[in-house]
This record gives sequence, structure tokens and C-alpha cells, in this order.
Amino acid sequence: MSAASAVFAPVAFALFGIALLWPVQERLQRVLPRALALVACVVLLAAIFVVFGSLIAWAFGRVGRWAMTETSRFQALYDGAVLWLEGHGVAVTGVWTEHFNARWVFTAVQTLASRANSTLTFWVVVFVYVILGLLEVDNFRRRAAALSNPALRHLLLGGTRETALKLRRYMVVRTQMSLLTGVLVGGLAWLVGLDLAVEWGVIAFTLNYVPFIGPLVTTVFPTALALVQFSSWQSAALLFVALNAIQSVVGTYIEPRVSGSALSISPPLVLFAVFFWAFLWGLLGAVIGVPIAIALVTFCSQHPTSRWLADLFSTSGRDV
Repeated sequence: MSAASAVFAPVAFALFGIALLWPVQERLQRVLPRALALVACVVLLAAIFVVFGSLIAWAFGRVGRWAMTETSRFQALYDGAVLWLEGHGVAVTGVWTEHFNARWVFTAVQTLASRANSTLTFWVVVFVYVILGLLEVDNFRRRAAALSNPALRHLLLGGTRETALKLRRYMVVRTQMSLLTGVLVGGLAWLVGLDLAVEWGVIAFTLNYVPFIGPLVTTVFPTALALVQFSSWQSAALLFVALNAIQSVVGTYIEPRVSGSALSISPPLVLFAVFFWAFLWGLLGAVIGVPIAIALVTFCSQHPTSRWLADLFSTSGRDV
């Protein structure tokens, strides 16, 4: 799976996209010809890609430009930290001092940005797969319904239907929680006078789609900016605590009550899914890891021989 990520990762994202878009196409097909319904779905998908990509590029671009203009302040902060550590008997000279500086940090950021640009090809492949997949949904359903093995027929039809329903519910809940997180983070940044408050809200919204990793980034980076802007570790520490409080309340209190049984998989499985698929496919794996876990648990619940796995890794017994 890791070696062939260029093949499997686009397929996984395409199946996720098909599960989200198929109800739209199915409803449109009731009033429009199939070809026009497909075109409408393709336009909708393209619009989502453009809007989401533009938000990410705008927010991160603004933060990156701000950081470039404040290079001297980052360097001064680093130099002060080195002096403080050396004054307390911690040597930070030699190779570490030569290589880990503001220039090294910004070079790493530029490298990361160039790699992000290469993902355009990946999303084009996903886009094509989604179009082809939407054309095949009806045919797949007919072929699956015609299978002579009733257990296999139930597994395929019931599993795909229930998985699609749960994935749609997952995306609705994730979007709601991302919007709430973005508003709260942006509002907090504006309240304390942190630069780029709107941008931090947008970044919190977009990165919240990546469980664990996204909230960590949207907590650490604004704290680092606050440390540079306010030149006070106390202010930065208070902001860090407040950001963590937002993530904790939204993620551990509000989201479980909104999602209900749609995301009834155990937290250890969610954590494992995020890091396992991130290990295989990088950041893209972290994004798609939870949907894959939801799909696997749902399919396991459709057959008696594997239902014990669904019971074991869900939070609501057999009601997976």
C-alpha cells in the first residue's frame, strides 16, 4: 500500500467523493438527463476543489508572507533562546547553531510548499476517478443485486449503502465542527490582538479535517506567532492554553454529541487510523484514515463472521 500509494490513494479519495456526491446525482437524475446530472456534479466537485484550495492558498500565503517580513524577529527570538539555554548550562553551539536558524526554517517551509504544488496531479487523477465512478454506480448496484450468493449480495449492497450513509454523516459533522473551530480560533486571535486573526480562523477550519494533526498545527503555530509578536512567553502560554481548550471542548464534548452513532468507532481506532495511514500516505493518509476505518468497521458489521470486529471497535455495541 505504501509503495503503490500513487495508485491506491487516489482510488480511496475517489470512493470517498463518490459516496458524498452520488445522492446529489441520483436526485438530479430524477429531473434531468443522466449526462446533465453528471455535468452538474462535476461542476459542483470542481467548485469545491477551487474554493477549498483557494482558502488554503490564501491563508497560508498570508501567514508565509508575514513570517518572511518578520525574519529578523524570528532570528532575535532564536538567538535569545540560545543565550538563555547557554546561561543555564545547556550548550547549543556548533553544528546545531550553524544549521538550525531562521534561514533553515524558511527553506524547509519553501520545500514543503513546492511539494504541496505537486499534489495538483493527484487531485486531477481523483477528479477523473470520481467522474468514472459516478457513471458506474448504477451498473455496480445492478450487478451486485444479481449475484447468486445471498451473503455476498448483502455484504456488497448493505455495506456500500451503510458506508456511504456514515461517510456523508461524518463529512457533515466534520464540516460543522471545522466551521465552529475556525470561528472560535479566529475570534480568540482577534480578541487577544494576534496578527492575521482571520487567516488563523481559516487555517483552523481547513486543518480540522485532519484529526489530531490539524488541531496540533493550529495550536502550535499561532502560539509561535504570539511569542514573536508579543515578545512574552506568558502571553503565548495563555494563548496556547486557550487554543487547547477550544480544541478539547469541540473535539471531545460537542462533536461526539452531534455525530451520535455515525462515528461510533472507538477513539483508539481513530488515533491508530490517522497515524497508520499517515505513515503509509503522508498527510493525505491522515485525511482519509478515519473514513477508511469507518468503512472497514461498517463492512465488518454486515457479515456474521466479522461482526465481532465491528462490536470490538465500535462504541455502541452492535449498533455500528
